[in-house]
Order: sequence, then C-alpha cells, then structure tokens
Amino acid sequence: MKVRALIFAATLGLTLSHAAFADDAHHIKTDARAATGAVLTEGEIRKVDKDAKKITVKHGPIKNLDMPAMTMVFQVKDQAMLEQVVAGDKVKFDVEKINGAFIIQRIEK
Repeated sequence: MKVRALIFAATLGLTLSHAAFADDAHHIKTDARAATGAVLTEGEIRKVDKDAKKITVKHGPIKNLDMPAMTMVFQVKDQAMLEQVVAGDKVKFDVEKINGAFIIQRIEK
C-alpha cells in the first residue's frame, strides 16, 4: 500500500511540475514575442461586441498560427482594445492561441 501511495505521489508531482513548466514556457514565449516585435497581421474590423468582449476581424494569413485568411471572432487581452476600434477600421494585430482561445494581444490602426 505504501509503495502505491509513493508511486501516486511521484506521478502527481511530475504532472504538476510539467504543468508549471508549460505555463512558464508560455510566458517566456509571450515575453519573447513582445521583446522581438511580433509579426502583425493586417485586417479589417467587422464588428465590435463590447458586451461579449470580442472583435470580429476579416484578416489576412496569421503566420504565427499557420492560419489562412478568413473572418473570425477574437477575444481581446485588454478590454480597452474594444474602445480603440470601430467597424470598418483597417488594423494590424497580434493574436495568440491561449488555452484554446484566440486572443488579440495588441492592435493598431
């Protein structure tokens, strides 16, 4: 019984340390992208939904996500971004996939 408990504890510890490492690696990647100047994607704002905290963008290819051009809805990192743009604005933006969600990290007119 003690051996099983020890194996379980060791497995749990490795799993938790892997999760912590993956989270740290994401932050390092994000910081590195910010420091080196991430490649911005060109797009046009189609809709700003302040209640849902989302922006619909018709965009060109998103190279860092290997995504083709299309129109899609994005979440925003900072709700203040919703005040910076309106439908019809031509923008450049940086987006990342975080925990399965596509989140705009930066947006410029």
